Amino acid sequence: MYERDFNKNPFIVIWELTRACQLKCLHCRAEAQYTRDPRELSFEEGKKLIDDIYEMDNPMLVFTGGDPLMRPDVYDIADYAVKKGVRVSMTPSATPNVTKEAIEKAKERILHLKDDYKRDLHATDEQVDAAYNRMSFSSDLATAVADADLIIEAVPEVVNIKTDFYQKLAEVAPEKTVFATNSSTLLPSQFAEVTGRPEKFLALHFANTIWLNNTAEIMKHPGTDMNVFNDVIEFAKAIGMIALPIHKEQPGYILNSLLVPLLDAAEMLLVKEVADPETIDKTWMAATKAPMGPFAILDVVGINTAYNIVKAKADATGDENDRKLAAMLKSDYIDKGKLGKATGEGFYKYPNPSFMDPDFLKA
Repeated sequence: MYERDFNKNPFIVIWELTRACQLKCLHCRAEAQYTRDPRELSFEEGKKLIDDIYEMDNPMLVFTGGDPLMRPDVYDIADYAVKKGVRVSMTPSATPNVTKEAIEKAKERILHLKDDYKRDLHATDEQVDAAYNRMSFSSDLATAVADADLIIEAVPEVVNIKTDFYQKLAEVAPEKTVFATNSSTLLPSQFAEVTGRPEKFLALHFANTIWLNNTAEIMKHPGTDMNVFNDVIEFAKAIGMIALPIHKEQPGYILNSLLVPLLDAAEMLLVKEVADPETIDKTWMAATKAPMGPFAILDVVGINTAYNIVKAKADATGDENDRKLAAMLKSDYIDKGKLGKATGEGFYKYPNPSFMDPDFLKA
């Protein structure tokens, strides 16, 4: 694995080979980036991209999200980059195959969550141990789903990967089993037919830090059986979620359809010099009684992500305010290592940001 100091050398350019994500999703997929389909880029445009990133400090170009063979000229672009002195990494398609190593990593990650549950939910050691012991792990798909009533899919956000997974799943899952996708960006109707049971298929979407942000957005497609839809709503309630039924397909569900415009509006207020981040957040928090304002949320999302999104928008539309915002985020934050909460500073300083001060909202 390549390791680097992101504060000193943050310039890694990700070139996705498939339409893995077209939504400017900032909540559930904080790393998602707004990118055009690279298949629309000609070889000459690719060379120009290489020329542009060559001016960066120690750049690296990563091709990921699909099989490079689907774009033979990717190899030509990669060769051009290497000759220019840009380091290149090519990552083939992710697959739903589960290895023993992947299972061990999953177990390790779940074990690390025990402390979070004890801290946030005041769970006892006995409770978290009992919950873990109720889990089973398998590298064989047929064994894993042999008696399943509900399967929640969360494989990578790539259409061909999900399609292949559902085709394989349909061959081994019991007839009674309901399939649900946890996709943040893709619609259930895109996969309904390949599941082999479109009437028993829908979306069940969770937020990050599910034990605290306990929302479950349940979204049907036109062919979903209403009994199945209602059963999954009841399941969400039974596991402690606030069930949010969505009767018509909507990219981004409810949450991101509301959140993304809020963050965009806050950034525009900043770049137009209407007010500073603290004043904007203070306005939102005081008026709505929300615990965080948009810039505090952006610190959680990560300023790199905000920059990538607005930079892509600026390049696509030429909008002057988007260009100014992208330049400001880069020079005032990214270049100074202020990437948000994860690095200790973004729009606020952590672990004690000013918006959490009891006096922040005092008159």
